[in-house]
Amino acid sequence: MKNKKDVKKAFVASIPVLAGYLALGFGFGVLLSTKGFGGIWALFMSVTMFGGSSQYAAVEFLDDGISLMSAAVATLIINARHLFYGISLVDKYKGTGLKKAYLIHTLTDETYSLVCNDEAVKDVENKHLYYFLVSLFDHIYWIIGCTMGAVFGTNVSFNSEGIDFVLTALFLTIFVEQWLSNKDHIPAVIGVVSAVLCTAIFHENMLIPTMLVILVALTALRYVRREKYDD
Repeated sequence: MKNKKDVKKAFVASIPVLAGYLALGFGFGVLLSTKGFGGIWALFMSVTMFGGSSQYAAVEFLDDGISLMSAAVATLIINARHLFYGISLVDKYKGTGLKKAYLIHTLTDETYSLVCNDEAVKDVENKHLYYFLVSLFDHIYWIIGCTMGAVFGTNVSFNSEGIDFVLTALFLTIFVEQWLSNKDHIPAVIGVVSAVLCTAIFHENMLIPTMLVILVALTALRYVRREKYDD
């Protein structure tokens, strides 16, 4: 294969997500099965939605029978952070052609983290193919985890209390990994402080205010550093 090296790099880079997505997806599948939805539902949702937070929330939406409009608005709010992800990836995804639609669909927190790791793509021959493969591998892991969890939950009875905490655990793992792999901790500190302050002020409606505060703070930080560098 012409780009065999890039395929290998993309797979190796996605291995940490493999473990997290199998566990997180499995948890979602089990949770979905406790509401009476089986493996077909899990497969369909993981292929078409591919969103940890939104899929976990969708379980409650299905169980409560809320309106389609309410579910759409809630999902938009939950995934509002992806707007900022997308803006920062405009240059990276430029020229990807037909792949762009799939890259947009499969953009998650974990995939974003891998795509933004410029060190990992230094020796990559085809960066657009690398971005596509990372997204594809992560999506496949998620589909497998969700479907396996739903099948398991449908056929095995056990106490599933607390299983939705796996989403929080994965976010913490990603944060720690990013903290350890980067010498510059200021952006991470800005994110944590912004989240804490906005949670204290806005409570459960803290997501969008937090993202706006982070955007403003990081933009200001970039301006200050540029001014310092120019001097």
